[in-house]
Amino acid sequence: MGVDQVNQKIKIGEISQIAVVVRDLKKALANYWNTLGIGPWNIYTFAPPALTEPMIRGKPVPYSMRLALAEVGPIQYELIEPLEGPSIYKEFLASKGEGLHHFQSRFDEVTDQLMEFKKMGIDVLMSGKFGGGEFYYMDTEPILGTIYEIVKTRRTAMSSPEAIYPQ
Repeated sequence: MGVDQVNQKIKIGEISQIAVVVRDLKKALANYWNTLGIGPWNIYTFAPPALTEPMIRGKPVPYSMRLALAEVGPIQYELIEPLEGPSIYKEFLASKGEGLHHFQSRFDEVTDQLMEFKKMGIDVLMSGKFGGGEFYYMDTEPILGTIYEIVKTRRTAMSSPEAIYPQ
């Protein structure tokens, strides 16, 4: 069933995050801090073994990324630098260059949202689990112009960052 044939809308709740893919995280952090004053940034690496069940288009594919998170009002801003393996981040950089990659909503449970997207013919591009949470990038770019990420929240807080910028 095509998107235009569906009368029901998927309830996404609040937008919790906006994310940008970058080639050089260190350079991007300095640019955001020095230009817009966004920060401090908490820096993390998502890679196996902490990153589990990495999937791209339904197939197990190992990948990793380094990311930085900062709060900008009620929205979390994320910068993502792809590291090892194929990923939708590398595809984005190759086809479009650096820029706005996705927006995100968080849920206690994601099964219903994933089923609703599937009913609309929208598949999961990339997914994985990290620190008790789960993330799913939906293939919404053809109809929305950007990717939508669904995150199943953890009951525990995010681990301590590897680094903070600026120090």
